[in-house]
Amino acid sequence: MLKHRLVVAAWLGFALFAFLGKGNARDSTSGQTTMENDSKTDRLTAKDVDNMMSDLSNWGRWGKDDQLGTLNFITPEARKRAAKEVREGVAISIARNAITQKESGSPPFEHKMVRTGQDPNAPGSDDAYAVQYHGFTQTHLDALCHLFYKGKMYNGFSQQDVTENGASKLSVINMKNGLFVRAVLVDIPRLKGVTYLKGRVAIYPKDLDAWLTKTRTRLHPGDAILIRTGRWARRDAEGAWEIEKGSAGLDASCLPWLRKHDVSILGSDLASDVLPSGVDGVFMPIHQAVIIAMGTPIIDNCDFDALSEAANARKRWSFLLTAAPLAVEGGTGSPINPIAIF
Repeated sequence: MLKHRLVVAAWLGFALFAFLGKGNARDSTSGQTTMENDSKTDRLTAKDVDNMMSDLSNWGRWGKDDQLGTLNFITPEARKRAAKEVREGVAISIARNAITQKESGSPPFEHKMVRTGQDPNAPGSDDAYAVQYHGFTQTHLDALCHLFYKGKMYNGFSQQDVTENGASKLSVINMKNGLFVRAVLVDIPRLKGVTYLKGRVAIYPKDLDAWLTKTRTRLHPGDAILIRTGRWARRDAEGAWEIEKGSAGLDASCLPWLRKHDVSILGSDLASDVLPSGVDGVFMPIHQAVIIAMGTPIIDNCDFDALSEAANARKRWSFLLTAAPLAVEGGTGSPINPIAIF
């Protein structure tokens, strides 16, 4: 994620903890516990995350030269099973429209008209796009070369394989054939009976299990899992906020759960990680372990609000997910427009 940072100063988490109180501080307007089950004694440590980097690793699982990671689960047979999720042919984009102003420290999407209809002699119109998409605003796909840990990337490839010319290993070009997979939406605000998660709400494995039980949804090995926090509904209600200082997302304790279920792709409407992470010295443990240890691509900054309504109307939370990155050799990811199809 943002500027490839894996470490944040410990005072950030401590300052937020002090501001909210002794953990378990309750938001009076929403009834949500903003630091649920997050006392100092419950928090994972950087050493715990280090151990998970090894214990949950998929390095070598598909051979020492593998560059696909958990996309290996998406076999031709898996694609045919995913296609069976399409019963109505209803398609819903889960991309957020491009954000053209700087927000949350993330660069804006730049759209410049090169030729317009205002010129009576113009034979047509042309424009140019420019976007530094990694960050907290644009919907994008993280390739497996996006993050480093102790000089390594997924499957032990050296971070030195990424140069000013791009990534010679693990780049987004490996996903050129696209993503075509059964996906499951986990709608935590709907589980909690709220419109959106306020502040820094951590999502735990018990929440993920509770949702699957409540909706009678089965998660199969190789499925994509999409986590809704209601981020965009929060933005509409509260305006933009400093993402790194108080955003809902997965607690680091969810990492073994994701590995146990052999998730092929992880997506969310923000950055997957709860922020601050609650792990002193580790900025984004979910991103770190999912991309580097497990070899699982991440889709950030989706918009699941319309999808949530469509799924709830059908009482069906699984569907076909399809998307494709730009075919950029050496790219560390790509802006994408993922489509959910019922």
